[in-house]
Amino acid sequence: MIHHPEIRDRRGEAGVGAIALSGAWDIRALEARSRQLAGELARYATADAWDLSGVQRLDHIGALLIWRAWNRRRPANLVAHPEHEALFADLAAIPQSGPERRRVSFFEFVRSLGDGAAAIAGGFVELVRLLGQVTLDLVAFARAPARGPWREISATIYRAGVQALGITALVGFLIGVVLAYLSGEQLRAYGANVFVINIVGIGIVRELGPMLAAILVAGRSGSAMTAQFGVMRVTEEIDALSVMGIPVAMRLVLPKVIALAIAVPLLVLWTNVVALAGAMLSTKLQLGIGYRLFLDTLPQAVPIANYWLGIGKGAVFGVLIALVACYFGLRIEPNTESLGRGTTQSVVTAITVVIIVDAIFAVMFSHVGFSGR
Repeated sequence: MIHHPEIRDRRGEAGVGAIALSGAWDIRALEARSRQLAGELARYATADAWDLSGVQRLDHIGALLIWRAWNRRRPANLVAHPEHEALFADLAAIPQSGPERRRVSFFEFVRSLGDGAAAIAGGFVELVRLLGQVTLDLVAFARAPARGPWREISATIYRAGVQALGITALVGFLIGVVLAYLSGEQLRAYGANVFVINIVGIGIVRELGPMLAAILVAGRSGSAMTAQFGVMRVTEEIDALSVMGIPVAMRLVLPKVIALAIAVPLLVLWTNVVALAGAMLSTKLQLGIGYRLFLDTLPQAVPIANYWLGIGKGAVFGVLIALVACYFGLRIEPNTESLGRGTTQSVVTAITVVIIVDAIFAVMFSHVGFSGR
């Protein structure tokens, strides 16, 4: 018969002289009396002799309760069953405090900065090496186009371009509506309603269209490319291609670079059209500007150079997204943890690169594409 947990002070009895525990000391028995028993055990914390031979059941919960009463130290004299001794041995193996925080010296801090800079420089060199290999493969592809990876290029254009039409249309339409609404609210206060077409047109065609398309492609297709390379690394398919003499860059990297260089500019045009449609609808409902007036004013407000600039940005963004995705995909180690970390780094880096390059474009072409210049 299993009894309730009991604590008896038998230090005055001959032949015992210890704090004796008996009954069941498991989670089921301690559920209702844990606080009471913890208080009773605390009264005997200084005792150096304990007798646990009468304990009928003991689990990790009961052992932890007793261990805390001992101030996380094994008493000098302990009588317990061997299976119960193992529980206390596990608790004794747990460190009582975390590792001490070591003070970092100035030289160690400088060294860590140097290591980080060296890692960034090494990654940049590998990316340039990959770009050079892709350039050589592109020259070979131009010399013998019949032997090129046309099927892979077509499949990537479909996955990265055609299948992204829905999400880019939705985001573009909503951005057009929001931009036109906010601009219209400000311009209506000054009686300059018609100039909302200039702001919306330049903003969408020159900046927002290429940026939205590139960021969506980086998050959607770039991550998929990195994950594809990572899975191929885990399953050793890339190593198998190298063993068979199949050039990895030609068959895996080059098709993605070419496909995104084609697909992203087309997505930029699609995003521009849908975003301008949303802006046209918003200006009609908010400011009463008719569709014909909007369409007639748009070519005058947005010179053709802005369209070409947006398309050029899309091509550059596509190439950069593909290179970054393939670079991080090829660096993934054959384990699942590296796969998740590499995919996350790929998306974050691709979006960051897109924003940086867009800022460079904005500075370089600041005097191109505006009326009167």
